[in-house]
Amino acid sequence: MGSRSTEKSRPSAFWPLAAIVVPAIGLLAKIEIRGKEKLPAEGAYVLAPNHYSEFDPLIVAAAVWRLGRAPRFMTKASLFRVPVLGWALRKTGMVPVARGASAVAAKQTIEQSRTLVEHGRGVIVYPEGTLTRDPELWPMRGKSGAVRLALSGDIPLIPMAQWGTQNIMGRYQKGLSVWPPRKRVQVLIGDPVDVSDLKGRASEQSALNEATNRLMNAITALLEELRDEKAPVVRWKPSDHGQKETGRLDS
Repeated sequence: MGSRSTEKSRPSAFWPLAAIVVPAIGLLAKIEIRGKEKLPAEGAYVLAPNHYSEFDPLIVAAAVWRLGRAPRFMTKASLFRVPVLGWALRKTGMVPVARGASAVAAKQTIEQSRTLVEHGRGVIVYPEGTLTRDPELWPMRGKSGAVRLALSGDIPLIPMAQWGTQNIMGRYQKGLSVWPPRKRVQVLIGDPVDVSDLKGRASEQSALNEATNRLMNAITALLEELRDEKAPVVRWKPSDHGQKETGRLDS
């Protein structure tokens, strides 16, 4: 697998956060990671996990940190304007969400991609944009935020699935299950999604749709492996069930 990134060994704002958060997560979850070699040790990447619990980001962040990379997320742009919190988000290199399909949003995405490549940073993007609405917690219809970012900078687009977090904090659940024993959480990282044939087409909706479909298929396949069962043939789409399409990332 080669040497690990200097992101973890070089002093940064992540150190004090990791010193508190990682041990705390370890009290609740026994995280088992497979496919460790699929996460690049150096350079930019877009990591796209499934999302069904508000506790997911902490599991994903802990896994990424254990693999030697700094866990940076796509984050609501409005949070960057909050005193203290905004400073912390900027210091840790979090990436503000580019909303909508406007020319301004497209330009912002290109700039974000260039920044990731220039600094060799990775970013974690939930392609569903919000917690899945699927009753059985399978990935639902994806949005284009992750693939738009990857295609804009020719950045590896890496799928991830995790399972077991629901035993710590269920979907829409308010509290945590803190009773021992620790809950087993499996994390599986897959091969980068091949979007080479779509290179240079980040502004084309057809290319974004195709890349998003490939990504969601890859994430679903990983989750099927973890759950040892098959996902529904038709992916859940909120509008097909009378639900409003919401989320943080582009449609």
